[in-house]
Amino acid sequence: MALHATSSRDSVRAAAEGEPEWAGDASRRPAAFYSAVFAQIEEVGWERLVSGKGDGGVSCLVFRILDDQGRNHLLEITLPMNYPSSPPCLVADVPYLPELQWSKGSRLKDVVCQFQEHLKILQDYWSIMDDIDKVLWVVDPTKPTFAMSHRRIALDSQYFKHIIVDGQFFSGSADKKFHENLSTVLDFALPPPPSVNIEDDEQVDCGICYAKHLPIDDELGTHSGGTTDYTCENPSCSRAFHSVCLRDWLRAITTTRQSFDVLFGNCPYCSDPVAVKITDR
Repeated sequence: MALHATSSRDSVRAAAEGEPEWAGDASRRPAAFYSAVFAQIEEVGWERLVSGKGDGGVSCLVFRILDDQGRNHLLEITLPMNYPSSPPCLVADVPYLPELQWSKGSRLKDVVCQFQEHLKILQDYWSIMDDIDKVLWVVDPTKPTFAMSHRRIALDSQYFKHIIVDGQFFSGSADKKFHENLSTVLDFALPPPPSVNIEDDEQVDCGICYAKHLPIDDELGTHSGGTTDYTCENPSCSRAFHSVCLRDWLRAITTTRQSFDVLFGNCPYCSDPVAVKITDR
């Protein structure tokens, strides 16, 4: 039985009170365990819960976490039978997982907070990987995930270089961009992607205001004159937006949910889930 983000708290409780998911399960957790987990999900935010499965839908929980750059991350938390005496197991699409600080008094919100701090550490690393994908001729992977640290870049049409950027020991340079340092080390001018002119990079129109750039306006703060900075994660959609436009659009929709400084709603084009941070202008 899988529980989705659209499930109400009552439906989650009903799942926990129902039959076990797998046949022949003789070890049912005590009722106090479910009450404790429901309370801890409440602290994190039910709107962040994407799914739950196993043992009444609460032994493996998946939460949606948004980082400082608006990237969506799914954090899978598996609760052992002796939870919270033993720490949960984490799975996430990151180059390496954080070292979880845990005690018997720890709760799910502590896991989420530690993961959010871990995402902050990885921001520079992902910016470097994004830069590599944008300005170099990357032949593999064609659709990199957040966890992938390798890139196979073309030196020309016949020769390739395989590089690995270790996120755990990564240290960026303030003087030069990564691809510039790489070109210096190789003593070779690295080619851009085919049919892409870096100096005249074509920007994408926003799917809401239909403009490439936001107006230059002091009220927009750092977004003034900015280009599209949010893309729908549905591969068949991939519509680009200004995060400011998407935020204002979500605020006008009655089904939009808010948790802390994040708005959760649906893409205006494909209706897939989207999430955008609320920031001061």
